[in-house]
Amino acid sequence: MISPRRREEIIDALRRGTVPQNSLDAFAVGLDHFEPALKEELEKVASSGGVFKAVRGEYGCGKTFFSRWLADQARKQGFASAEVQVSETETPLHRLETVYRRLMERLSTAGTPQGAWRNIVDGWFYALEEDVLSEGQIDEADQQALLERTNELLEQRLAKVTDITPTFSSALRGYRRAQVAGERAIADGILAWLAGQPNVSASAKRYCGVKGDIDHFGALSFLQGVLTVLRDSGHPGLLLILDEVETIQRVRSDVRDKSLNALRQLIDEVDSGRFPGLYLLVTGTPAFYEGPQGIQRLEPLAQRLHVDFQTDARFDNPRAPQIRLPAFSLERLCLVGCKVRDIYQQHAQASERIAELCDDSYVQELAQAVAGKLGGKVGVAPRIFLKKLVADILDRIDQFDDFKPHEHYTLTMTDSELTTVERQAAGATDIDQIELEL
Repeated sequence: MISPRRREEIIDALRRGTVPQNSLDAFAVGLDHFEPALKEELEKVASSGGVFKAVRGEYGCGKTFFSRWLADQARKQGFASAEVQVSETETPLHRLETVYRRLMERLSTAGTPQGAWRNIVDGWFYALEEDVLSEGQIDEADQQALLERTNELLEQRLAKVTDITPTFSSALRGYRRAQVAGERAIADGILAWLAGQPNVSASAKRYCGVKGDIDHFGALSFLQGVLTVLRDSGHPGLLLILDEVETIQRVRSDVRDKSLNALRQLIDEVDSGRFPGLYLLVTGTPAFYEGPQGIQRLEPLAQRLHVDFQTDARFDNPRAPQIRLPAFSLERLCLVGCKVRDIYQQHAQASERIAELCDDSYVQELAQAVAGKLGGKVGVAPRIFLKKLVADILDRIDQFDDFKPHEHYTLTMTDSELTTVERQAAGATDIDQIELEL
């Protein structure tokens, strides 16, 4: 049985039609064969290695679920994680300084769901102070000596990064000095600058001796610094998710080429060992990996990510640089629905009525009905199916003593509640338009 808080996080997200951020292992289905290889890769990253993984799958097969499930597993092992949605306007892949900024905004740990950068830095300085005090040569009450020795230790730990980007360690020194001096606004500004935020006050930059903003190349060097701070503050690594990279297929050809080259650069840097402690995961559709507007436009990138998927999917290699997620079958959809029903039933007021009125056969009936409304495409159905199951069925059984799904509920779908892909599937009214999943 899961806790009431975890239950509410899961149910609230599904009710909104979104993927929960945490506790996805409670209703994960069909991912067992990936676990051993992913565990090995996380262990490699924790041992100061670097890993790159590409995930492919059609809409609805669970790419976002898979990436958040892996992030949840990683955070339970002490990793930090960040999920960045690649976007033509807000987070273009060819602008790595923007990717870095989004990474820092969404940085999460087991104890801090989002915006964990401050806690990580403060925890790192605390660890440095503990290391200094353990040397037994400085009195804890001598704040000035403690600060000076902590700064020396900081320089030693960041030696490699300082050689490339001395401003990173300068800013950290300035942040620590501002904290000790009680300059809260200055400290906040310096921390924001380190996280790649624009429009930081000139006074904060002057305080730590830096200028300008982080650029495309500086972002990679700063990422090295972040990984060093994470490792020294007790986190074995960072799982960075670049979700929906297929969006770069829709941008101008010059921007697309720059984005593909940025992805190639990131992969090469991970392989070269520049980012010890980084697990980089990207997700995309098969068209992105195989189509003319995707990675095939850049031959070196296509070569790095190539995997033979002509064989039976049962023999796919989970250790390969690119893995594919299987499309949802009706059986798998029903299994997920039953797991969500069981989670809802825990701590519910009408637990017995839920067991009676929403049994396995009704879950299957609803799954078939939703898939039928979507032109028979089961692979498109999971999001809207789980939303209907929670908001239309389970919530009503729990709240209304006289509600009976078979008598009082008829499945309906409107364009406003469907995504573009779901609307396209629902619009396939002619038999020739329906793609059968054989």
